[in-house]
Amino acid sequence: MTADDRLKALGLSLPVVAAPVGAYIPALVHGSTIWTSGQLPLVDGVLAAIGTVGEGEGLVSPDNAKACARIAALNALAAIAAACGGLDRVERIVRVVGYVASTPGFHAQPSVVNGASDLMVEVFGDAGRHARSAIGVASLPLGSPVEIEVEAVLRDEVALR
Repeated sequence: MTADDRLKALGLSLPVVAAPVGAYIPALVHGSTIWTSGQLPLVDGVLAAIGTVGEGEGLVSPDNAKACARIAALNALAAIAAACGGLDRVERIVRVVGYVASTPGFHAQPSVVNGASDLMVEVFGDAGRHARSAIGVASLPLGSPVEIEVEAVLRDEVALR
């Protein structure tokens, strides 16, 4: 089963890649490695949630933040596919970095970033298992609760686009 087949089986499709709002590109290919810029949980150009992750009134719940990490990871896959010509060019997901805008007492950043990690395994199988960092931060762009970066190795080198 291909990565595209697995996405369909999950009821997912790749979104349109968000246009950069600065002097960067959504994904960069060099040789057979591809890196994404930080991806937010944007759905049709709107953040799926806004705020800081924690427990309590007015905060983004850990479960909601985990769902946001999954959305951000899907956006990262869209950036990868656009930059290299499709997800089936991906040989392996090497690394995922997740930033979680968290309250000072919140320590479950790894559980939140599991939303991104789980998606990689669902889409790529064992080739989706990766090294990872889950980092708590005070705030993220646009008030996003999470931001996800992905590094992958491609089956062959891709000409720069």
